Amino acid sequence: MPSTVYFADMRAGHKENLFAKIGKLMILAGIKQRISTGDLVAVKVHFGEKGNHTFIRPIFVRRVVDEIKGCDARPFLTDSSTLYPGERKEAVSALNCAIENGFAYAVAGAPLIMCDGLRGNSAVMVEVNGELLKKVPVGSAIAEADAMVTVSHFKCHELTGFGGALKNLGMGCASREGKMTQHSTVAPKIAEKYCTGCSLCIKACAHDAIAIIEGKAKLDPARCAGCSRCITICPTTAIQIQWNEAADLVMKKMVEFAKGAVAGKESKSLFLNFITQVSPACDCYGHADAPIVNDIGICASTDPVALDQACADLVNEAVGNQNTALETGHEPGGDKFRGVHPDIDWEVQLEHAEKIGLGTREYELVKI
Repeated sequence: MPSTVYFADMRAGHKENLFAKIGKLMILAGIKQRISTGDLVAVKVHFGEKGNHTFIRPIFVRRVVDEIKGCDARPFLTDSSTLYPGERKEAVSALNCAIENGFAYAVAGAPLIMCDGLRGNSAVMVEVNGELLKKVPVGSAIAEADAMVTVSHFKCHELTGFGGALKNLGMGCASREGKMTQHSTVAPKIAEKYCTGCSLCIKACAHDAIAIIEGKAKLDPARCAGCSRCITICPTTAIQIQWNEAADLVMKKMVEFAKGAVAGKESKSLFLNFITQVSPACDCYGHADAPIVNDIGICASTDPVALDQACADLVNEAVGNQNTALETGHEPGGDKFRGVHPDIDWEVQLEHAEKIGLGTREYELVKI
């Protein structure tokens, strides 16, 4: 049976602006049936890297927050720390970045909480019984929330072809250990030329996997548990991730983590995708290249698989923009995601998500 995906285009006028359309989408998708009085509601967003500008505008997120408050619930905005060193590697830096990008309470109307704690290690193990993973570490604030509204920027991605609701759930709600599990099958490596022997990594490691030998840190892969605490604590970025996992396995693990993120909240979750500023790469970069298609609209559904499939179809049906990172597939119906990342079979994430019962790829698109 197909799932319903509600769609609003970008047209607006004096009788109905884009904010009103966001509210209408949420009402039609069933926000009032999914959120109860007093619920603590996680609004999962991407705060955007410093220097990036394609993340969803905080004033749009404010309308999402207002609709949740209209259900007499208590929303909070949440995101997780990054696996790699950067502006969002732990809660203090990430929240400063979020505020600088406009996600302050005065704008968005809700408090900011990092779902995985101060250093990205606050998690709850959730049983998923997936094809690859049996349990996954989900950020504790996501796991403990009563309900969730996922607000995702739909764009291209260099590992998954595109990033939408499934990626926002799977990677965005995972702890740092969970991100490591998705991206790598081996322990981090230490670049000795950058190591100063400061010993901070030894203090951060809970598994006695690191030692200082002849003034340089040495990591024992047999002892390493893959928590990745050492990566972000290193002041010289000497400890580095080995990005060795194949893209298809990254996607499969990602959707199994997505299943963990919504576990226990399947009837208390709602998903919105903004098909705007469809950039060639993730919002985790400190820049954003020109969009490969013009802005298309906003979609909402209670089924994240149907939602992402509908958005992918809408992007592929559009005319591709010239003079962008899009190299092939400019014509309506052309594969825009392979036109940017030709080696990525982006449908793997949708196929696997459907296979593990996260949703269906069949949908009915209802235009409002």
